[in-house]
Amino acid sequence: MTTENPHGTLFRVIAPDKHSRVTNAELFFDLVFVFAVTQLSHTLLHHFTTHGAVQVTLLFLAVWWVWVYTTWVTNWLDPEQTPVRILLFALMLGGLVLSTSIPSAFEGRGLWFAVAYVVMQVGRTLFWLLVTPPHRTAVRHNATRILIWLCVSGVFWISGGLAEGDKRLYFWIAALAIEYLSAAARFWTPGLGFSSVEAWRVEGGHMAERCSLFVIIALGESIVVTGSTFAELTWSAQNIAAFVSALVGSIAMWWVYFHKGAEAGSEMISKSEQSGRVARLAYTYLHMPIIAGIILAAVSDELVLKHPDGHADIKTVLSTIGGPMVFLVGMILFKHAIRGFLQLSHIAGIVALAILAWFASDLSPLWLSILTTAIMIVVAAWESLSLQSGPEE
Repeated sequence: MTTENPHGTLFRVIAPDKHSRVTNAELFFDLVFVFAVTQLSHTLLHHFTTHGAVQVTLLFLAVWWVWVYTTWVTNWLDPEQTPVRILLFALMLGGLVLSTSIPSAFEGRGLWFAVAYVVMQVGRTLFWLLVTPPHRTAVRHNATRILIWLCVSGVFWISGGLAEGDKRLYFWIAALAIEYLSAAARFWTPGLGFSSVEAWRVEGGHMAERCSLFVIIALGESIVVTGSTFAELTWSAQNIAAFVSALVGSIAMWWVYFHKGAEAGSEMISKSEQSGRVARLAYTYLHMPIIAGIILAAVSDELVLKHPDGHADIKTVLSTIGGPMVFLVGMILFKHAIRGFLQLSHIAGIVALAILAWFASDLSPLWLSILTTAIMIVVAAWESLSLQSGPEE
């Protein structure tokens, strides 16, 4: 919750024991990333090779990083203030350029993607630095550290945009490595040293809600893909069954994340004395496999809807089993970070999916989809029942 800021700055004023709500401007900003997630799943579907998967993974990491960095900044700055709201609208423009460039990012629009990404990352951080009052020294130093690291990685992004072929991939891998490792290294910078834990303190409820909304974005994109693909088909018993399986699978993923986990995460980070550290691990890093699993499952849904019969090919097997498995790996790590114990139901689900993979090539895509959905239903039901009486053993 934000209140009138007596100092006239653009930072949020957090009322004691109040949850800082997600603003309409932030929700509007997220719409760009609905499109980005759709572009990622479609790009993977059309480039489902080892090389293509590496490229799409890199693009996904970039999209996630620009979104989550913005989430951190709007956790501190108040989007109800007009300058911050205009910042978000400007970032939406950059996000649309970024998203529309995704399918051709390793072809003719690589420089567009790189420039959009660098402008968003550097521009937003520079804005944060400029609007931070001089007396907030720790915050200003934090913004300066991040700006320096992003400028260094930006050189590699632009160089990659100008390069061609595998050289572009290598430049961009180096750029992402710099950005991801810089956060893990607490943005150490000569003369400024490491950022402190106190400088990263966040309003936990807001951070948890923002990341939960991105999960909704990914699940929503999966449902849109399912619906639009199904609408274009001549309906038969097989693709109707595939349609139902895809929808129920999305519902099961929603249940696994939201029934207990999202609320527990919000409560835990809100009470933590080291909310910045929790946000970095549980929400910045461990949400990546959760989102990636949902995107991969969306690819599977489209493949199965279009070709429910015959033997499952390698693309169908990898996406149909890999999506739920990557999702569950992310969920078990996330819930361990916020609860301190491993979910037995999630371990069982991962093992069951691994066993199913052994027989997957002998099954039709439809039956493979039905069985993976059944496993996710069991995981969701098991966790729900077990947590009524306490932690899973």
